[in-house]
Amino acid sequence: MTTHAAGQFPVVRPRRLRAHPLLREMVRETTLSVRDFILPLFVRPGQGIRREIPSMPGHHQLSVDTLVDEVAAAVEWGIRAFLLFGIPVHKDPVGDVALRDDGIIQQALRALRKEFADRVLLITDECFCEYTDHGHCGVLSERGGRLDVDNDATLPRLAEQCVSHARAGADVVAPSGMLDGMVQAIRGALDRAGFATLPILSYAVKYASAFYGPFRDAAESPPQFGDRGSHQMDPANTDEALREVALDLAEGADIIMVKPALAYLDIIRRVKDHFSVPVAAYNVSGEFAMIKAAAQKGWIDEKRVALEVLTSIKRAGADLIVTYFAREAARWLR
Repeated sequence: MTTHAAGQFPVVRPRRLRAHPLLREMVRETTLSVRDFILPLFVRPGQGIRREIPSMPGHHQLSVDTLVDEVAAAVEWGIRAFLLFGIPVHKDPVGDVALRDDGIIQQALRALRKEFADRVLLITDECFCEYTDHGHCGVLSERGGRLDVDNDATLPRLAEQCVSHARAGADVVAPSGMLDGMVQAIRGALDRAGFATLPILSYAVKYASAFYGPFRDAAESPPQFGDRGSHQMDPANTDEALREVALDLAEGADIIMVKPALAYLDIIRRVKDHFSVPVAAYNVSGEFAMIKAAAQKGWIDEKRVALEVLTSIKRAGADLIVTYFAREAARWLR
């Protein structure tokens, strides 16, 4: 990096580059674009369903038909990438419904692919917390006198889920359970099934965060006991994040996710600087809901704060931003 010798006032006046709004834009170092955004959407069985999520204003649980309408409206604003979460009617201890080719996500993928062909990028969240009756991320087994996710027993089921989504039309699979070896298991299964070119967006750095509350309402997936601290990362750790990313890249991950985003900008920067790979950041439901709530109270300017937050995530090093503000931000930026 080239450094400049320090000058002195009044010869040096940094404000010269800020005074004219057009020049200010031209020298801007970070540019936020609608092309950066991935919009999360929640789909459930039924017809004509558009069920409001109270803790996430402007977002709904959608049936497949209304999901198609929602995507069409977003495409009109320039949004091209969507992250799909499924909410089944029936749940069981092992999440069998997630593996069925007529499952809710599989139905959604086929409908969206038929309607939009290759005009949209369809990403599927790969986990079992939405599909199990206990709300945890996989098969449970007893360990040390308590029930916990059985990492190795869950891996083949996770791989099977990804292959089913690939067959239904997913462009990218995004495993989010923070299971050891998940990328390796998925990569092997996809390759054997003929999907060697389908990318994996790995939630390699997912913290056991308190910012997920509204999402668990939206996806109807709160744990029925305990928490997810046994497999999600300690918020105090940073070096561990780099180890997790290195492992997932070695197993075949193509894009790395850091989640949450706003409280972990330092992690996004470290991952980007250390690995120089495509990095996605998830501007999660709690981060979204706080801005919405404060704006509704009249305490902040929603547009300015939201765009400032999204710009900070991009500035930190994120190439892709999963955000519930995608639609509003697309309108504001236009």
